[in-house]
Amino acid sequence: MHFFAINLFSLALHLAHAGPTRPRPRSSDGRQVVLGATDSVPIPRPLYGRFLHITDLHIDPFYQYHSSTEEDAACHRGEGPAGAFGAETSDCDSPISLINATFKWIDENLKDKIDFVIWTGDSARHDNDEDIPRTEKQVTMLNELMVRKFVEVFGKQDNINDTDPTNDFVIPIIPTFGNNDMLPHNILAPGPNKWTQKYLSIWAKFIPEEQRHGFERGGWFYVEVIPNKLAVFSLNTMYFFDSNSAVDGCAEKSEPGYAQMEWLRIQLRFLRERGMKAIMMGHVPPARTETKISWDETCWQKYTLWMRQYRDVVVGSVYGHMNIDHFMLQDSKDINRHALEGELEAYTRVAQQDELTVQSSADYLTDLRTQWSRLPSPSRLKEQNEDKQGRSSARGISDNSAGKKKKKGKKNGKQKFEKKIGGPWGERYSLALVGPSIVPNYFPTLRVIEYNITGLDVTPAMDSSNTIKMDASDPMEGPNGVKTHLQASEENEYNKSSKRKKHKKLQKPKFKIPDPPSKTSPPGPAYSAQTLTWLGYTQYFANLTKINNDFTQASAATASSNDMVEGSGWKEGKYHDRKPHDKDSRAHTKKFKFEVEYDTRDDQVYKLKDLTVRSYLNLAARIGQYKPKGGDHIQSEHRKEAGVSGDVPNRDLDVENPYTSSKATKKHKKHKKRKAINKVWFTFVQRAYVGTRDDDEIHDEFGQRAES
Repeated sequence: MHFFAINLFSLALHLAHAGPTRPRPRSSDGRQVVLGATDSVPIPRPLYGRFLHITDLHIDPFYQYHSSTEEDAACHRGEGPAGAFGAETSDCDSPISLINATFKWIDENLKDKIDFVIWTGDSARHDNDEDIPRTEKQVTMLNELMVRKFVEVFGKQDNINDTDPTNDFVIPIIPTFGNNDMLPHNILAPGPNKWTQKYLSIWAKFIPEEQRHGFERGGWFYVEVIPNKLAVFSLNTMYFFDSNSAVDGCAEKSEPGYAQMEWLRIQLRFLRERGMKAIMMGHVPPARTETKISWDETCWQKYTLWMRQYRDVVVGSVYGHMNIDHFMLQDSKDINRHALEGELEAYTRVAQQDELTVQSSADYLTDLRTQWSRLPSPSRLKEQNEDKQGRSSARGISDNSAGKKKKKGKKNGKQKFEKKIGGPWGERYSLALVGPSIVPNYFPTLRVIEYNITGLDVTPAMDSSNTIKMDASDPMEGPNGVKTHLQASEENEYNKSSKRKKHKKLQKPKFKIPDPPSKTSPPGPAYSAQTLTWLGYTQYFANLTKINNDFTQASAATASSNDMVEGSGWKEGKYHDRKPHDKDSRAHTKKFKFEVEYDTRDDQVYKLKDLTVRSYLNLAARIGQYKPKGGDHIQSEHRKEAGVSGDVPNRDLDVENPYTSSKATKKHKKHKKRKAINKVWFTFVQRAYVGTRDDDEIHDEFGQRAES
């Protein structure tokens, strides 16, 4: 108890002195948003067309320098390789030094170049030490520390007399809580409850006044980051989370998940009527594979349906929680009426951990690839047609089509492919990007997403007075009590998507189906390049091995990430059996900085021209190829031993690395002969782990043996 009390006092000191608050100069052109009381005139701040995504910081005030990374120590005691800025590739949480250094780097390098910040939760430490159990006070104080860090970097110094707490920042900051931002972790009961009330107080600077009542009830809200143009929706994914035993999905009206989906449906309709667009953000992403199901199925079904119906409004979605860099596609063909209403389990449920281990993440990534290998693609349709023609020839059926005139209206290969994906823009699918974490389970990361601001020019960064105020007496109604659905058109669209037979009597759904876009509406920014379309992102990482500077070059080079896997699921890290080269207790760190891991705008492997759904469909199909073609395929005899700058080995994968099928992956058998690789898949895996896994380990775990 003595150790615990001392460290709580230490935490309080950190909260009080986490960093100096200094006068904040204006940007170089002298423009800065100054929004005082409601009658003040805003001074325009230029839009830069970029926003920051930061997630999963997991601050640990009990972290000890050069402590042990073993499970029973958790970087809190003992002697070991825990570095000054964190124990990379281990399951230890983030020292406060890492948080301070990260925000200092943001202050010096990003603050004046971004328009808003999306913060997707999990700021409190894990409950990973029985000797120092988490408390409500700890969780609260760690989130208060995060607010303080945002104030230090983005806070205003010239609104002393302003009584509006949401006017304390030069740009909007939009938070959400994660499954570790409450006690016990994963569990959030229907609101109002003590946690929604705590965060209503902690995040008073972020939540618009007119939405505070709704936040207290459900923990969700939105902010118009570009007034009258773009809103960011902070979803409370705890009410969708399959591991939250205090709630039960989104099918029943008594559930908070149902209420949140109704709120989202109504708000997205209002945005459509106002000609606005929206970004979805949350902590737990809608993962749905054979080995990983993160959301209750009824919530996944409604979310996918909502994204389908509001595809003209939603620009994109960002999530955290899983710590690995990847993306996922939601297929509207998987929408099932009975599953939507909770009448059946439409997807096989398996026992699973809420946190990804190295092994479970490998299985999950392999499952994603298996799904993507089945995506429609022009080449696959061509192969299917050739196979069909081959079977016809084998049965003696002659093909006289060559000498015949093509039938009128017969679709060519491109038309068939576009029909399969929901039209030329791929509107059958929606997309979610999952950002890797600050907590150094691999390397700490940040992501800056760039979006199209053509036609927006200079816009005030924030003005909560533009938000439509809801009638607090009935959150399911719009202003003045007007109902927000048109049942006939909703049912028509729903019936089309559900492929019901025309002669069968249709049963009305138990909930309101959103209207689809107007038939005359152009595709939305998530599908077609236009204003607010996401153009690309820059992925940053901090190489803690180099920055901590605790090991000789030779010692670091011989470490293997195979050491990460422990029987209990705990990762001790690549360097758990290494001793720091300096015996004294002083840190000999190098300058802390984030480097560019990759930039999608000039990346020669992903080749994303933008972040539209169609671009990601193409990327997913390339990742899913087990027999890659062209530049995605490299013969084993041409293997090169090469590295990449920034000390992340072979980041662009100009090397030959054989891959494997999903079945071979789970057996973990070493390949006897390397035949070929899919360079895009290899890159995807390496980036998922932020370059911390060695090439040979990726070959063994994700590669495939050559046919004998």
